[in-house]
Amino acid sequence: MVPGGDAKRAAHNLEGKPRILPSRRGPPGDNAPKRTHRITAALSLPAANRIRIIGGAWRRRVIRFPPAAGVRPTPDRVRETLFNWLGQDLSGRRCLDPYAGSGALTLEAASRGAALAVAVDRNRQLVDALRASAAALGASAIEAVVGDARTFIANERRNFDVIFLDPPFGDDPWPWLLPECVGRLLPDGFLYAEAAKALAPPAGFIPWRRDKAGQVHYHLFIRAKAA
Repeated sequence: MVPGGDAKRAAHNLEGKPRILPSRRGPPGDNAPKRTHRITAALSLPAANRIRIIGGAWRRRVIRFPPAAGVRPTPDRVRETLFNWLGQDLSGRRCLDPYAGSGALTLEAASRGAALAVAVDRNRQLVDALRASAAALGASAIEAVVGDARTFIANERRNFDVIFLDPPFGDDPWPWLLPECVGRLLPDGFLYAEAAKALAPPAGFIPWRRDKAGQVHYHLFIRAKAA
């Protein structure tokens, strides 16, 4: 039996012609249907527009972000593995996320005690959403910036303990991105890279940890002398 068959038959008369059902529109000026539509739309946001913080002070908190082309939040499994590699506690650490997107990695770092978590993205709506989430959480360590990753890195003068690199998979910034980030990394810092392919480390670095989840290759590079 086709699901909903009874409802379909009830909507037609015996001659097979559609029945004219009474209108459910409210009286003039009644905006209840519009409110109902907005509430329904909000409740039915796709799962891809939500992330759940998986560790730290805000564990299990759900964060929403607007839809945007090329945004692909780091999967839960990958985030869990990454922060296990980093030791979970980032107290006092300074982090940079120049392709912030949903803000997942920035939020996870701040949740684990990072003293500073700088998130950069060209999409103002994404940055505004991250700022709103940070305010709701009381995450004063988060600094969200609207800007281009390459320009920001070139002009930034602060150094960081951890740099998260997760550009859109359709881009290929790696030839310039990894070398540029080396200059912003502290001597014993970690350089995280997430891509659709396996990556070679920049000069003077080694892959301290690496793994693959589905189509996602993720790496944690450190300076060879730090190893």
